[in-house]
Amino acid sequence: MKEELQLLIGLQECDSQLVALAAKKTRLPEKILAMENEFQARRENLSRNRQKHDELKARRAEYEAAIKKIGDGMAKMKERLLEVKNNKEYQAMLKEIETAEKTGSETETRMIALLEEMDRLSVQVREDDEALKQETLRYEQDKKAVEEDLNAVDADVESWTRKRTELQQKISADLLARYEKVKKRNNGLGVISVWKAVCGGCHMNIPPQLYNELQRSDEMLSCPNCNRIMYFKTPENSE
Repeated sequence: MKEELQLLIGLQECDSQLVALAAKKTRLPEKILAMENEFQARRENLSRNRQKHDELKARRAEYEAAIKKIGDGMAKMKERLLEVKNNKEYQAMLKEIETAEKTGSETETRMIALLEEMDRLSVQVREDDEALKQETLRYEQDKKAVEEDLNAVDADVESWTRKRTELQQKISADLLARYEKVKKRNNGLGVISVWKAVCGGCHMNIPPQLYNELQRSDEMLSCPNCNRIMYFKTPENSE
């Protein structure tokens, strides 16, 4: 394979790497944002049981206050009961005490159910806290890895750009112009390998005569279908 073609293949590798790095520089911040959104959603989901537990805790305080109020009211009514003078008033007072006792009993029943639910949620909250701890650790590690990868992109771009400049200086102006023109028309690929008579760019068959000439000739041949500059991929480098 002649030197100029080798230089073009190297130039194509530089360009492909630079395109990939540009895409990576766009993709990685998007990946970090997606990770942050996913972690935030997971954290909010894991906090729901704690929020519900706190709500039940506040409701328990309301129940306790209500039970105390009912108890105090009943104590006062029982004191007044001793001062009642007639049977009608006495019966009315007993009815009030009975109603208060029923209300207090119902409130206590609701509070017992609430306390059982709080006990269940307490277990779940502890499990959620441990899960969140693990999620946070994994998120921070993954985010750090992506950020390090992103930080390495600029250094890689500089390296491939420097290598491209060195190769470009060794290629004739006419051939370089031809390569750039073909590359622009073919999604960034100006040089492509051919193996078993199939172009690696457009995946079309190369005419047998042209394929034979590609294997023997030192000329710079182009694919008749996509116009990319071709080189023969030998069995040794086909994998």
